[in-house]
Amino acid sequence: MNAPVESAHPARWWRALPDGRLECRLCPRECKLNDGQRGFCFVRKRAGDQLVLTTYGRSSGFCVDPIEKKPLNHFFPGTSVLSFGTAGCNLGCRFCQNWDISKARAFDRLADAARPETIARAARELGCRSVAFTYNDPVIFAEYALDVAAACRAAGVATVAVTAGYISAEARPEFYAGMDAANVDLKGFSEAFYRRLCFGELAPVLETLAYLKRETRVWFEVTTLLIPGENDSDAELHAAAEWMAGHLGPDVPWHFTAFHPDFKLLDHPPTPAATLRRARAIARSKGLRHVYTGNVHDAEGGSTYCPGCGACVIERDWYVLGRWGLRGDRCATCGTAIAGHFDAAPGRWGARRLPVRLADFAAA
Repeated sequence: MNAPVESAHPARWWRALPDGRLECRLCPRECKLNDGQRGFCFVRKRAGDQLVLTTYGRSSGFCVDPIEKKPLNHFFPGTSVLSFGTAGCNLGCRFCQNWDISKARAFDRLADAARPETIARAARELGCRSVAFTYNDPVIFAEYALDVAAACRAAGVATVAVTAGYISAEARPEFYAGMDAANVDLKGFSEAFYRRLCFGELAPVLETLAYLKRETRVWFEVTTLLIPGENDSDAELHAAAEWMAGHLGPDVPWHFTAFHPDFKLLDHPPTPAATLRRARAIARSKGLRHVYTGNVHDAEGGSTYCPGCGACVIERDWYVLGRWGLRGDRCATCGTAIAGHFDAAPGRWGARRLPVRLADFAAA
């Protein structure tokens, strides 16, 4: 018998208001709901006198990816990660590259039923070093993500949140306490950009980044999708790089990735590779040590270099690793420490993408 398409799992992080509405406290939107109404994310809904999560235990599909695809370049490089998402999102980015999942309103997209213990078992049996909550933002299915994270931790599997960092100060501590690593999408560096193209705000994202650096041991990296004419000016890139250096320090990796026309932003051209190289040069000029280019073929911009002697310590060609110049977490040439989490030898997953059917791993 198939599991129900929509769940009614009790949600957390909400309160009753004096006017009878329920206020969701999970993200900065603080949606205020009457009975039957859904939040902006679509998947958190008022049902009577409580809030429920309608996508608990449901997924839009599972796939084994290289960890570098998240992208995470300093978190067990070369290893495989079991990736999955659900539906909905608490931002409204007009340029969303996963819009068919994150903007989904039809729950028939959630084809794969998946208990937390089953996901952890699948990851372990598939040899995955980690599980990633991705494709849409795990913040909106935090209850499910945290239960999966607990099951993974018990099985010796790490967890990764691929997120826009759009979460409330109230929910932030518990959510990130369940994560071992994160890639946070810094979509631009102006409130105008966030308001006009994301239907959100920049400030809470910066607060999340500062919180991760200051208050947690979560390994995190940052990604910015550069859109021609929108968030790629020298002035904005200089300002963002100065903020990163001042608030996060020199060792947090920053990925600049190329936009391709999608969803509701079809009138902008793809990002030239030269724009990514320019952004990388600006960031490095502010003292940031690990700056990468993505979605383009750029072996230099994809590789990791020692900040001490300049030697290439991890060579990358797309998602395939080449030269490995680390001894533990130090440059094999000069001994300088390289920030991140590294195994004694690199993983060998390569660029493969392996779709997975979770039912094959369900307990008998």
